[in-house]
Amino acid sequence: MNTTTTFRLSLAVLVLATAVTACQPPAPSAPAGPVIPRLADKPDFNGVWQAIGTAYWNLEDHSASGLSEFWGLGAIAAVPAGQSVVEGSTIPYLPAALAKREENRAGWPKTDPEAKCYMPGIPRATYMPFPFRIVQGDGDILFVYEFASANRIVHMSNHQEPPVDSWMGWSNGRWEGDVLAITVNGFNDQTWFDRSGNHHTEALTVEERYTLQGENVLIYEATMTDPKVFTRPWTIRMTIQRQKDVGLLDYECTSMLDELGIHHTWPRDFDEEN
Repeated sequence: MNTTTTFRLSLAVLVLATAVTACQPPAPSAPAGPVIPRLADKPDFNGVWQAIGTAYWNLEDHSASGLSEFWGLGAIAAVPAGQSVVEGSTIPYLPAALAKREENRAGWPKTDPEAKCYMPGIPRATYMPFPFRIVQGDGDILFVYEFASANRIVHMSNHQEPPVDSWMGWSNGRWEGDVLAITVNGFNDQTWFDRSGNHHTEALTVEERYTLQGENVLIYEATMTDPKVFTRPWTIRMTIQRQKDVGLLDYECTSMLDELGIHHTWPRDFDEEN
């Protein structure tokens, strides 16, 4: 085969390969990620949000069960089954603190601060069966909760140590990329994490992380550290949904305490805070 023939054969192969490539469909593009609403250069968390699940009953795994105190209500007062939202499934209690949790459970609901309409604390306010609103601008961020008209300011720049211990603690926030990270401390020892007696002391620090996963979904994470109660820090993680076309309604639960024979008075730190 001479040089001219070889050249013509190579050229024909090249033309054929180009034609075959041109007939192939284009490679599929990578799927687009979720659209994150933004406020200037930050994710926009403005709106009403609500957790869907059973964490407000118990952060750990729990079976469905009836409540013997309310047997007359049958299934209406039953506890729904739920999966743990705790990383590793179990809260790492110190032995004495675990015994205190069992004591709390034995006295429920009378021992639960929720029954007395006290402010729920953090992180409990986030996953109670009530919505909450986030009001975000270009500075501090306000969280408003329907239960007990609780609220808190997340201080995004003027970070301070808590002036007093309180039910909702003191929140210092920061941006870590697109994540809203909040350090909360300065708690009293009166709030619980759920209706199952999970508890803490005034030494509690909560590290929260809010991450938008699209317009209507955020991932909530909270890491609890309290060396008086737990052997190590532990973390919960759950999904929270945006509630469209709804607002917060009045839920003045103090008016519901008279029939229980409870005379509600706010602790002193409430007056000092507000």
